[in-house]
Amino acid sequence: MVLVGLIGATLLYGDGAITPAISVLSAIEGIKVYAPHLDRFVVPLTVVILIALFMVQRKGTSFIGGMFGPVMLIWFIVIGVLGVASIARTPAILVALSPLAAITYLWHIGPLAFVVIGGAFLAVTGGEAFYADMGHFGAGPIRFAWFTFALPALTLSYFGQGAPLLRQPRAIQSPFYALAPEWAHYGLVVLATLATVIASQSIISGAYSMTQ
Repeated sequence: MVLVGLIGATLLYGDGAITPAISVLSAIEGIKVYAPHLDRFVVPLTVVILIALFMVQRKGTSFIGGMFGPVMLIWFIVIGVLGVASIARTPAILVALSPLAAITYLWHIGPLAFVVIGGAFLAVTGGEAFYADMGHFGAGPIRFAWFTFALPALTLSYFGQGAPLLRQPRAIQSPFYALAPEWAHYGLVVLATLATVIASQSIISGAYSMTQ
């Protein structure tokens, strides 16, 4: 059991080292979509944000939660509302609720199914941050937040992102931003960046807690 625990610890450390860098960088790269001339600032800005994340960590999870919690609340509300609006335009996406479609698809594509399942798994990663925070909040609040708020909002968002692809397959380039009108894209880039930064910070908290 000690060996299994050590392996799990190394995996969380690896996640804590890699996830923030990749997540923040990918979020900041959203700037390039609407302001290509700012391309050269993406990496330096990412480094500054990551340094700030590690510096604020010493103030404790209470301070961090009080500062970041309201932002995440807004984030989940926004993606949920955008998802509902998109589903209303293309309710046919709700057919995806049936496991029969997924089973049939995986059965016919053969070995490529492993790649597809990997992509589906990536769609729900981030859940480890909830478990990392259990030491601070306990299982009850984590379950309540996940099942009553985070999971419904994420489900609506993913279904909403699938709906534009049924209407116009070219939306595959940026299905999330296809949910919102063009005038709202800049605000979404900022909000998505903040949400990604906060999610990265939670896994940093988990690594710090495990070390302690």
